Amino acid sequence: MSTRRYGWMLGLLCFAATCQTLCAAGKLKVLIIDGQNNHDWRATTPVMKWALEQTGRFTVEVSTTPDGAIGDDWRPKFSDYDVILSNYNGHDWPEAVRTAFVEYVRNGGGFVSVHAADNSFGGWREFNEMIGVGGWGDRNEKSGPMLYWQDGKIVRDESPGSGGTHGAYHEFVVETRAPTHPIMKGLPPKWKHAADELYAKMRGPATNLTVLATAFSAPDKAGTGKHEPILMAINYGKGRVFHTVLGHDAGTMTGSGFQVTLARGTEWAATGKVTLPPPKPEDMPADTVVTRTPPK
Repeated sequence: MSTRRYGWMLGLLCFAATCQTLCAAGKLKVLIIDGQNNHDWRATTPVMKWALEQTGRFTVEVSTTPDGAIGDDWRPKFSDYDVILSNYNGHDWPEAVRTAFVEYVRNGGGFVSVHAADNSFGGWREFNEMIGVGGWGDRNEKSGPMLYWQDGKIVRDESPGSGGTHGAYHEFVVETRAPTHPIMKGLPPKWKHAADELYAKMRGPATNLTVLATAFSAPDKAGTGKHEPILMAINYGKGRVFHTVLGHDAGTMTGSGFQVTLARGTEWAATGKVTLPPPKPEDMPADTVVTRTPPK
């Protein structure tokens, strides 16, 4: 082989390797935290990991906490990631982990809270400020107001009572309320969501919070009769939080609406922008649920 031909091939290989490195470097790094949850995290974490990675925008790692009380041997390095996704609802994190997490988000890190993750840490003030509103976990009127949508705006209900409830497991329609927000821009005004728990009467500080979408909690499904917040965006210091109450189980997470909003919300939490294209109208229709299932 001539020196010239060898040099050309070596240059081509180097170019390809450089492109591969740059592409990998361009992906956002996500850390999913699971390990304790009153929901089936063993089934749901793989679906979310696949849903994010198949967009081509993310690389995803998982940190699984020990069972029971968490000792000093669990120390995720949050700063290695662009965004942290919580699929966790269990024992309190160690004080050092809590401090590191608050500093991470406050200084510009991204955070995504999925479904029962907002049941966690009812007494952790900073966490409740991050998620805006939460449920259960001994939350009540002292935790902050309940939110619901009425007459084109959010109502802050200060009445006493516990925080967190849901009616029967069923399909429901999600309605966009902030169409110009980067997460929601280009999404349909209404889309049908897979059978799920429709969280209601969520309570919290609700500061620096934008309600992105709501769903009607139907009385005939043991609901509240109000349009409840479903997707939320919260600013916390320099950081951004995407809060979705959707995602009770793996079947729910196969709904295309859940996957689209999860990916767009995760990108926004990490960067403040959304470059992922909106779905085709037929992928998020208002009258039927479209599903996308991870390959086996």
